Amino acid sequence: MITLRAIGILTAIALALHAGMTFYGDLVRPNFRASDLFSGEIPPDKAKLAAAGSLASFSWDGDLLANHAAAMAADVLHRPSAEAGGRASENKTAQAAVVAALKVSPIRPALWLTLGTLQAQAGEAVTPAVKMSYLTGSVPIDVAFSRVRTVTSSAAATDEEIKLLAQSDIRSALANRSRYEPLLIAAYVQATPQGKSLLLETTKVTDPRFNEILRRY
Repeated sequence: MITLRAIGILTAIALALHAGMTFYGDLVRPNFRASDLFSGEIPPDKAKLAAAGSLASFSWDGDLLANHAAAMAADVLHRPSAEAGGRASENKTAQAAVVAALKVSPIRPALWLTLGTLQAQAGEAVTPAVKMSYLTGSVPIDVAFSRVRTVTSSAAATDEEIKLLAQSDIRSALANRSRYEPLLIAAYVQATPQGKSLLLETTKVTDPRFNEILRRY
């Protein structure tokens, strides 16, 4: 009888703690998604990040972990440390947060691209993360264009599967040519030889006139 009562009390305590953590998680969860990173949204300030981080370290809430990781990545990419050592350390910490979030909730294409973007900044291989970004679902146009930029400026442009998948992103950007034309030109200028080839091959079929524009650069 005592054992059953003790089990009941422990269960009630566990449920109360879970409810409290869920409520607190809703309060501190950053209102910042991985897709916001690629659309120019400003990340939360460091105080809010710290509050979310205190819960994210032992939470299994996929949305909390993903939003916190995306906000950390945005902070690193948009507000980097002034010192090289600090930037490297912050990048590693953000990568670890993104990986932890993806282990809990892996069907997040924009968050996979976030990982690839952090890896690119650190001079690491980006191909696996970028490929997972393609394989886990569709993304908004801003994310698609950012993925084009990541692919064409890295070794990912040498991967045959990614080259096929990236053509869809390039076509999406060309469908909004009035907005993305200068950005595509900038991506071409910064691209690797393989990235330039990918852009030229795709635009030659999709938009020959824009293809001619690219060839002038």
